[in-house]
Amino acid sequence: MAMIEVGFERQNFYPLKRKSALLLKLIAVVFAVLLFCEFLIYYLAIFQCNWPEVKTTAYDGEQASHEPVLKAMFLADTHLLGEFLGHWLDKLRREWQMERAFQTALWLLQPEVVFILGDVFDEGKWSTPEAWADDVERFQKMFRHPSHVQLKVVAGNHDIGFHYEMNTYKVERFEKVFSSERLFSWKGINFVMVNSVAMNGDGCGICSEAEAELIEVSHRLNCSRELLWWLQPRLVLSGHTHSACEVHHGGRVPEFSVPSFSWRNRNNPSFIMGSITPTDYALSKCYLPREDVVLVIYCGAVGFLVVLTLSHLGLLASPFLSGLNLLRKRKTR
Repeated sequence: MAMIEVGFERQNFYPLKRKSALLLKLIAVVFAVLLFCEFLIYYLAIFQCNWPEVKTTAYDGEQASHEPVLKAMFLADTHLLGEFLGHWLDKLRREWQMERAFQTALWLLQPEVVFILGDVFDEGKWSTPEAWADDVERFQKMFRHPSHVQLKVVAGNHDIGFHYEMNTYKVERFEKVFSSERLFSWKGINFVMVNSVAMNGDGCGICSEAEAELIEVSHRLNCSRELLWWLQPRLVLSGHTHSACEVHHGGRVPEFSVPSFSWRNRNNPSFIMGSITPTDYALSKCYLPREDVVLVIYCGAVGFLVVLTLSHLGLLASPFLSGLNLLRKRKTR
């Protein structure tokens, strides 16, 4: 009787052991894939990005001086979904992607200032006060940053509306969160942040308001001489198009359009890295992980898990065992 009981226990023990081994393998594979696709892939992609080199020696007559370099990140069109458009899963996925990309970039690249060039929110132009407060809270969590890193945000048409949708309430609501600063200076470099939405208007009042702001900024830039009345930039960076392009104004002033930072708008989001001095600058683009690559990895992992499960259940011959048996047959010949 005792021998029968021991044999029965052994029969139950081995299937249970096989099931436990299968479960551990499945958990290990799922954990490894999630860790790579949701964390490590951002480090792998952004680790390949480097700050562009720029000349740091300036000559004033015969005397040379060393100019400080400001490391600036430029990104655009994050389009955080609101309460009306977009599925909740879409919102959760895109915001997680942007949060991981931004936090990884901060940790690896150590920028001194980050500019977001418009369309921070997707529904800011019509969102209710409650929805606006929720969107702002999620933005502040996603784009949190150390106190020594400056974050500058420019309004876009999705934040406050196009020229025919703009009003004082929407503009003030945006500026209450992101400041109404028009001129930002650091390390001898002047950045003028212009809300170009007002310039697209066909109403003289709005255009006059934008013109007045430009005149005020030009006065501040040239307060010692008051000789220049209009801005004469050496570089223009803008958002809105979701794609990268380059144009030259008057054949000399370059304008670079910064691609969207959201996977909802592009399969391969990116941002611009700028090494800037008072007399020179250099730009480079940093690509984030491609979403189709992540999907391929997940699909491959699902296929591998199915094969692994079927092999353990004896419904599919293990590729390793099949290869081993084939090798044995060749040796016996």
